[in-house]
Amino acid sequence: SFRETTPIPLAEVEPVSEIVKYFKTGAMSYGSLSKEAHETLAVAMNRLGGKSNSGEGGEEEERYQLDENGDSRMSRIKQIASGRFGVTSDYLVHADELQIKVAQGAKPGEGGQLPGEKVYPWIARVRASTPGVGLISPPPHHDIYSIEDLAQLIHDLKRANDRARISVKLVAKGGVGTIAAGVAKGLADVIVISGHDGGTGASPKTSIQHTGLPWELGLAETHQTLALNGLRDRVVLETDGKLLTGRDVVIAAMLGANEYGFATAPLIAVGCIMMRACHLDTCPVGVATQDPKLREKFTGSADHVVHFMEFVAEEVREYLAQLGVRRLADLVGRTDLLQSSDRLKTHWKAASLDLSRLFVMPGYSPENRQYQEHHVSASFDGRELETLITDQSFTEQQTFTFPVTNTDRAIGTNTGSRLTRLYGAMGLPTDRLTLNLTGSAGQSLGAYIPRGMTLNVSGDANDYVGKGLSGGVIAVRPQAKSSFVSSDQVIIGNVALYGATSGELYVNGQAGERFAVRNSGATAVVEGIGNHGLEYMTGGSVVILGDVGLNFAAGMSGGVAYVLPKDVTRFEARINRELVVTGAVSDPEEATRLKTFIERHVARTNSEQGHAILANWDHVLSSFIRVIPSTYQAVTTLMAGYAQQGHNTEEAMLLAFETHIGRGTGGKQ
Repeated sequence: SFRETTPIPLAEVEPVSEIVKYFKTGAMSYGSLSKEAHETLAVAMNRLGGKSNSGEGGEEEERYQLDENGDSRMSRIKQIASGRFGVTSDYLVHADELQIKVAQGAKPGEGGQLPGEKVYPWIARVRASTPGVGLISPPPHHDIYSIEDLAQLIHDLKRANDRARISVKLVAKGGVGTIAAGVAKGLADVIVISGHDGGTGASPKTSIQHTGLPWELGLAETHQTLALNGLRDRVVLETDGKLLTGRDVVIAAMLGANEYGFATAPLIAVGCIMMRACHLDTCPVGVATQDPKLREKFTGSADHVVHFMEFVAEEVREYLAQLGVRRLADLVGRTDLLQSSDRLKTHWKAASLDLSRLFVMPGYSPENRQYQEHHVSASFDGRELETLITDQSFTEQQTFTFPVTNTDRAIGTNTGSRLTRLYGAMGLPTDRLTLNLTGSAGQSLGAYIPRGMTLNVSGDANDYVGKGLSGGVIAVRPQAKSSFVSSDQVIIGNVALYGATSGELYVNGQAGERFAVRNSGATAVVEGIGNHGLEYMTGGSVVILGDVGLNFAAGMSGGVAYVLPKDVTRFEARINRELVVTGAVSDPEEATRLKTFIERHVARTNSEQGHAILANWDHVLSSFIRVIPSTYQAVTTLMAGYAQQGHNTEEAMLLAFETHIGRGTGGKQ
């Protein structure tokens, strides 16, 4: 409860229009929610001056344009989850805040799932996947295994959009304050502490039974830990997890939150009746379904959400007046205004609770706000390219040559974001801007670079090459003076092409572990890879001119791989056959396409192995092993059949989807 203080007149408290700017919607993905519900939330929050969160799964480009009435359907917070679905350069530049979802309150320690029957063609298009094929976000981010790795992703995203704040979403748990301290040192601008009590509508039952802790506990620990370690002034703290009323907001502020996320409440405002059938695609009110017939039942309006948020803000104003505080920001960390409820003294079970640790008030002043220094101008692009490349430079073909070292990280990313802002998702013709680099490139070479950019490396590269590749071309080859056999050596690091959506990667040598994890559209040619290759891949084509590591193709639900192993028996033992089947490359058109990939590889890298394969093509072709997910093969075969019947691409995708999930043929399978 609140302590009694000297109240002030309500007229002296900051207006509703200022308070709602601290409000956000929680992360609710397009795919889990219907198009209508997702856009309604975005419109409402943009009208208020708050922010809506896209959740995982991308966002349609059409939403980046204003409606005729001036409304914006764009989510100002874009989420980057472990699946990296729909995370492109264009997606990233259309944001005021980029949120890395490390965990979620509804199911901490787990990834996300979107059942195949909800992956309609329009969802598949945004997520760069296949209609009817279920989507899985891995439990971990495969480029985050330490605070240093998280700092690298923050570094990459800040280069992909240097105008956006970088947010990291954590879950309330014991010790979260220590984790948050590391996140703050990793240069996050915003830290979200998510509670256990929200977002469980689409979670498996086993997950709901093992959620996190209340946001109050995690928030108080985080605020105190950061303040005691001199880090609190550097970050904005946000909390969510079933915030419903103005009183919830006021308590969150007192415990240390600067910003406040709502999810369940605004969903109810647009018509959700909490059927908890989100995962079944049977939502009767059109909020959490992709079924066109059920979506017609959606009756929500942005006005409903606006009114709800304004009522919450007005209630906050009343509490502020009662507490004698003029601004919500001045209430942050004021635990001296909180006290234990009298019910703790009278209830036999609650009487043993000691809440005193929640009320600890470390030194913190909102007036001392500092901002994280991301040193964007000191990075490779800022140092070497900023003065050379103007907006007009992209209008003509240009080539630049630079030496690089392994401290030059995310080369090309910031320049790529400039290109995307100018030319949109389609970018420019291939090779419009070429960077020839000599030496050892640092982490995240070419992360998120769009179509029109080409990076040629003569040397080697560290981890995360082509992370989120968005249409650009990357080629890595050993230096001419190298004496080793390139196909026998690892020349790029781990987790290359993580979340790539389009573009090309050619590697004259081997790659490390988790090559092309979650690739959804890029083409790659490499001469050998480590363990867990092509994990969770959903699209694109990968050619491997050599051996693979253990657990190859685990969770692979889309795309195709062509492998030329040195030892077929060892390859057969290393492949994970849960979702994929293998076979020969027997179709002439497919063989021609495979040959084209290798020809491009030779043209880009002058690969000796590539030359030898092309010189003996008719003999070597029979040794290639095609790896393809069985479900993906079935759906794409259906799509091709409908296309041959005269249906356009959109119609063929929808018909294949409906046939695959069993609609019209006796119900869902």
